[in-house]
Amino acid sequence: MTISTRGAAKAPAVLVLEDGRSFRGRAYGAVGETFGEAVFNTGMTGYQETLTDPSYHRQVVVMTAPHVGNTGVNDEDDESKKIWVAGYVVRDPARVPSNWRSSRSLDEQLTEQGIVGISGIDTRALTRHLRERGAMRVGIFSGEALADEQTLLARVQEAPQMVGASLAAEVSTDASYVVPAIGEKKFTVAAIDLGIKGMTPHRMAERGIEVHVLPATATAEQVYAVAPDGVFLSNGPGDPSTVDLTVVKAVLDRRTPLFGICFGNQILGRALGFGTYKLKYGHRGINQPVQDRTTGKVEVTAHNHGFAVDAPLDKVSETPYGRAEVSHVCLNDDVVEGLQLLDQPAFSVQYHPEAAAGPHDAAYLFDRFVQLMEGQRA
Repeated sequence: MTISTRGAAKAPAVLVLEDGRSFRGRAYGAVGETFGEAVFNTGMTGYQETLTDPSYHRQVVVMTAPHVGNTGVNDEDDESKKIWVAGYVVRDPARVPSNWRSSRSLDEQLTEQGIVGISGIDTRALTRHLRERGAMRVGIFSGEALADEQTLLARVQEAPQMVGASLAAEVSTDASYVVPAIGEKKFTVAAIDLGIKGMTPHRMAERGIEVHVLPATATAEQVYAVAPDGVFLSNGPGDPSTVDLTVVKAVLDRRTPLFGICFGNQILGRALGFGTYKLKYGHRGINQPVQDRTTGKVEVTAHNHGFAVDAPLDKVSETPYGRAEVSHVCLNDDVVEGLQLLDQPAFSVQYHPEAAAGPHDAAYLFDRFVQLMEGQRA
């Protein structure tokens, strides 16, 4: 990625998809060029949390909501220390942010962090194209990066694919840190940071859990050095088939309570012997209906995933760690949204129960994790 932070508001820009379709607009954020996988997000709010979600590493996010940036940017809602998206696509950016918590505009934030974006394009047409053709590689070019579209297309087609990409270590913490329990400490959890969001350990801390956040490269010895009552597998970017399963299998062998979300769900699925596959265009937004099959309850949930677990919906499966079943399913397309072991304390969901921008229908899953640890201790 090459960037300039001058003249972003007026510079012409072009978005080029790997299949040759292009959209012309104006630069938004930094001027320059960027490459990634084009995906769309259907959330009408929470753009600050989306931008700072490490799971979006190497992805160019298209916002389906037409007006973006209305509430500006504040210093409280970031999910990590930086913006992780590779590029940003909006239709109508706010001219002036209006919110009492806002400290600067979204355009200023994107420019400051060197995020190349484009505005003024038909995001509805682009979204329909991605739904029909599938997520694909894309480039955004503005300023001196502009050239004839055949040249730009060739550069897009040279960019790396998301399939086979090992990205968790690129977004993980370099060193372990501790998020203390709020109030009385009841449990200790080792959280493997595969791209964890700041709200996730906070939700656990609210329940009296001291969270030791460990790098993605942590060994089983490092996990158990903190004497955990439970182990957590976080969300994160990339292809789950690239992940080393040694630590997860060690946790399952020791029957330590285990909870995974998003990327963590895919990793647990692979450790149990299920496959994973790339979705055509993924689930990204805060309005996805999921049914908890253990209760029959339907939740509106926050999603950000392009891969899914390939597990049977109609039966209990035998795995090396006992019986497993699909606990949650997406009501839009029957994608597996959760797994649970029936013979030991381990479960996972594909979506985001911490949901800082909302909705909060799935917050009970952290309570379920607490119950597993209470049962194991008893």
